[in-house]
Amino acid sequence: MAIEVGAKVSGKISGITNFGAFVDLGEHKTGLVHISEVSDGFVKDIHDVLSVGDEVTVKVLTIGDDGKIGLSIRKAVDKPAEPAQAKVGLHSKSNYHSDGPRNNNRGFHNSSSSHKPSQHSSNSRESFDDLMSGFLKDSEDRLATLKRNTEGKRGGRGGRRS
Repeated sequence: MAIEVGAKVSGKISGITNFGAFVDLGEHKTGLVHISEVSDGFVKDIHDVLSVGDEVTVKVLTIGDDGKIGLSIRKAVDKPAEPAQAKVGLHSKSNYHSDGPRNNNRGFHNSSSSHKPSQHSSNSRESFDDLMSGFLKDSEDRLATLKRNTEGKRGGRGGRRS
């Protein structure tokens, strides 16, 4: 059986490292499942999720010119279709106005006095990718605000005065 990008194949975990797991695909071929592709949630220690000898189904993501095979366990799992509203991306119209990104308070308060994450209910589990993209957007907004506020305090144009 030829291994092609996009194919789902079964294999056996042959080795585990800090950054992922090697999967023996048979026919003397081995691929790597990066730790970020093991589960939809955050995986701190891959040994908590996988063990050497486990049978897994993986999806082939990449096949490099050098023969390296990139695999994913989480993309091999068929998931039920999500509602269209749950798939709101960073560049969708619902998150942007004509004057830039809208603050949607995704997990953080916007006051400068407290930056504590808000409590999410256990019913609305967001995927790691959604949480990360929300964090990055909030972080970029904060950096832009900070930069805007500090530029005016540096004196603007002109050289240093003694």
